[in-house]
Amino acid sequence: MSIKTKLLDIKKRIDERSKDSRSDYLKKINFSSDHSKSARNNMGCSNIAHAFASCDKAQQGEAANGAKVIGVISAYNDMLSAHAPLKDYPDVIKESSLKRNAIARVAGGVPAMCDGITQGEPGMELSLFSRDVIALSTAVGFSHNVFDAGICLGVCDKIVPGLMIGALTFGHLPIGFIPAGPMPTGISNSQKSDTRKKFANGEIDRSALISSEQAAYHTSGTCTFYGTANTNQLIMEVMGLQLPSSSFVPPNSIERQMIIDKTVESILNMSEQNIKMGEMLDSKSWINAMVALIASGGSTNLAIHLIAMAEAGGYQITIEDIDEIASLTPIITNIYPNGTADVNDFHNAGGVSAFIGSLLDGDFLFNDVQTLLGNGLDIYRNKLEIENNNLVWNNQSAILDQSIIRDSNNPFKQSGGLKLLNGNLGKGIIKTSALNNSETIIKAPATVFEDQEDVLNAFGNNQLNKDTIIIIRGQGPSANGMPELHKLTSPLNVLQSKGFDIAIITDGRMSGASGSVPAVIHVTPEAIHRGPIGLIEDNDLVELDINKGTFKLLVDDEILKTRTHSNIEHNHNGVGRELFKSFRESVNTVEKGASIF
Repeated sequence: MSIKTKLLDIKKRIDERSKDSRSDYLKKINFSSDHSKSARNNMGCSNIAHAFASCDKAQQGEAANGAKVIGVISAYNDMLSAHAPLKDYPDVIKESSLKRNAIARVAGGVPAMCDGITQGEPGMELSLFSRDVIALSTAVGFSHNVFDAGICLGVCDKIVPGLMIGALTFGHLPIGFIPAGPMPTGISNSQKSDTRKKFANGEIDRSALISSEQAAYHTSGTCTFYGTANTNQLIMEVMGLQLPSSSFVPPNSIERQMIIDKTVESILNMSEQNIKMGEMLDSKSWINAMVALIASGGSTNLAIHLIAMAEAGGYQITIEDIDEIASLTPIITNIYPNGTADVNDFHNAGGVSAFIGSLLDGDFLFNDVQTLLGNGLDIYRNKLEIENNNLVWNNQSAILDQSIIRDSNNPFKQSGGLKLLNGNLGKGIIKTSALNNSETIIKAPATVFEDQEDVLNAFGNNQLNKDTIIIIRGQGPSANGMPELHKLTSPLNVLQSKGFDIAIITDGRMSGASGSVPAVIHVTPEAIHRGPIGLIEDNDLVELDINKGTFKLLVDDEILKTRTHSNIEHNHNGVGRELFKSFRESVNTVEKGASIF
């Protein structure tokens, strides 16, 4: 059976599973489309005056006479290096609209927190929930209901998925995305990682560590490793919601400014053709997104976000779909944390266009999908070039460095990237793309924790110098918002380097930059919902078999029947956590996208 046939089978299964929800979604956006067409004309004069009061007099008249209006939702803030360049984008969008006899207004802003700042801190407990806050904020911005199209400005971990969920709620509009691009390369990721290990091992002091980090994260733009933020960009491009090769163009380049202008042109063209975002993203688009996630060795966080985003568009995709696609899809990139290259190296080696071309040649992507530039992904395999002061995509992009990007018939790994594991502890996923050996079997005694600070303290007290599977429970969405546990990566790498067999099993998350330590994450049911992970005790024997896709607690059922579940308690006071009680009480499972909707 060919790859395309297998993908068609998955598509058929998704379509059948989503038949009712997709039908309901299309009815909803068609209703919204019909209502919006008449809304501005029937809106009260005072309402119209309020909507365009900040425009100049000429634009106020144009708005009243039916000029196209683009609503902009921005995640700008200058706390995030990736979002700082977005400050001036609205002005460029307004100028680009004006020369096309259209109007653009900033409809609203959305919060954008940085996981890099909150990593290992109490604020990280708001990170995953911020995605749904962003979706709600996007809806508030677009709810003014005077728009013919939309543009979303955002880059990082929860921001793009949140914008997507909110935008799909307004799927009767054509909506495009514009990223900011990565910062220039600082010190290498391997140097940064080595310095972190040295600090964790007590070999250098805090000032040396800070100097290293500041040499890595040193200016505006996205962080250059291939974590969740950059996985977002690549997937949005493969789905056709960004222009070809727009993901990793530097922030302050001429090309970046021209990308903004061209996106405005594309969105207005789509509005003229009555192309709706909600219709253009069909099941083929979501399968392409899953393939891109796996083939690029992308962030495990997208295994949650893709499910939630697709649900917003009426499609029900599952972790089993992602797992099956992973079993079929080769890994064709070698970007840190899976390799040594960063996203600037990846871009210079051919970038997303070469990546898409390789997958198209291997029949791993559906070509017949709608994009910002029309029907078909073929143009997305072409190089972005400037010709007569215009952006063009006329020539196919070649792979310029096979150590960074490969042909799909000569991959770095034949399959994998992410893998679903099952066992008597429930379900979990593991990122295999960054592991030295993805066929590892680890059988070791458990060491149980309910707080990552306790793990760090145990490491500092030399209590983890042994073969062990570290259990970190009470870290799921309902327990404490499912914070990332990336702070554990460096000390656990130290234990690995000492020759110990180390693994993690948790109902929490790891960072998109993690992966070198075998980690079964997103375990469901989570401990607070009486999942079996809550019954594990210190020194219980646990087995993790990545090749077979299993993880097991090797304790007799009769013994387990005598145990009671651990009492998961967390402090939810401080840094705004108390405001999110309703989120913790209503959030659904990671299998459903860990969403409150």
